[in-house]
Amino acid sequence: MSDTVLFAVELTVSGLLVGLMYSLVALGFVLIYKASGIFNFAQGDMTFFAALGMAAFGALIPMWVGIILMVGAMVVLAVAIERIVLKPLVARPPLVLFMATIGIAFFLQGLAQGIWGTQPRGLSLGVTDHTYEIGGMFVSSLDIVGAVVAGVLVVVLVWFFQKTKTGRALRAVSDDHEAALSVGIPLRKAWGITWAIAGIVAIVAGALWGTRVGVQASLALLALKALPVLIVGGIDSIPGAIIGGLIIGAAENLAEGLIGPAVGGGIKNFFPYLLALIVLGVRPYGLFGREIIERV
Repeated sequence: MSDTVLFAVELTVSGLLVGLMYSLVALGFVLIYKASGIFNFAQGDMTFFAALGMAAFGALIPMWVGIILMVGAMVVLAVAIERIVLKPLVARPPLVLFMATIGIAFFLQGLAQGIWGTQPRGLSLGVTDHTYEIGGMFVSSLDIVGAVVAGVLVVVLVWFFQKTKTGRALRAVSDDHEAALSVGIPLRKAWGITWAIAGIVAIVAGALWGTRVGVQASLALLALKALPVLIVGGIDSIPGAIIGGLIIGAAENLAEGLIGPAVGGGIKNFFPYLLALIVLGVRPYGLFGREIIERV
C-alpha cells in the first residue's frame, strides 16, 4: 500500500471516529424536530451547559457523582424549557418557535457562565490520550473512546424507539400529531420526554467534546457544526444523523489532508458546508430525510 493511500485511509478512519461525535450533537436536533417540529437552535448551548457543569462538579466531587447530578439537572432543565417556554407557543408559526430556541440558547449560555464562571475549564473522564499505531495508521485513544460511547448511545436510542412502548409512542407522535392524540398518546408528555432525552444526549456530547477540546463558550458553536450533518443526513432521520456525521467527519478530514496543503489549508472549516450545499441541490430533504409533498 503506497504512503498516499495509507495516509488517505488514516484520514478517513480518524474522520469517521470524529464524525460519530458530530452525530451526537445532530441527534439532539433530530429527536426534538421529530417529536415537535421545532428546530432547537439551543442544542449546542445545552451541550455547553452540560459540559461546563460537569467540569465544575468534577473539580469538587468525583466525576461520576457530577455526571449523575448533571443528568438530573439536564432532565429538569429540558422539561422546564418545554413547559415554560414552548408550551405557550403551540400552534404558532415555526419561525416563532425557532426564535424562542435562539432566546433559550443565549439564556443557557449566560446561566452556565453565571453559575460556574467564564473561565475555560478542562474536563477529564479518566481517559488518557494515547496514539496507537494500527496497520501503519495512527489513531487517538480519545477518538476511539468517543466513537464507542457514541455508538453505544445510538444503539440504545434505536432500541428505545423500536422496542419500548414509550419509544413507539414517541415515533407515533413524530409521524402524525393528530393521529397520536386520537389514540390517546399525550402530546405534551411526549414532548417533555423527548426534550429530556435530548438533554441526556447533550450530556454525552458535552463530556466527549469537553474532554477533546476543553470547555469554553465556543463549545456551543457545535450546533453550527451539526448543520451540515443534518442537511446531508436529513433533519428527521436518526439513521441519517449517524450516516451524515460519518460522511462529514471523513470528508472534512480528507479535504484538509489531501487538498488543504495545495491551497494553504483551512478547507476543514468550510468544506462540510460546501458538501451540504451540493446535497441540497440534489436531495433537498437529505439522504434519509422524508420528502414532504403538500397539495396546493
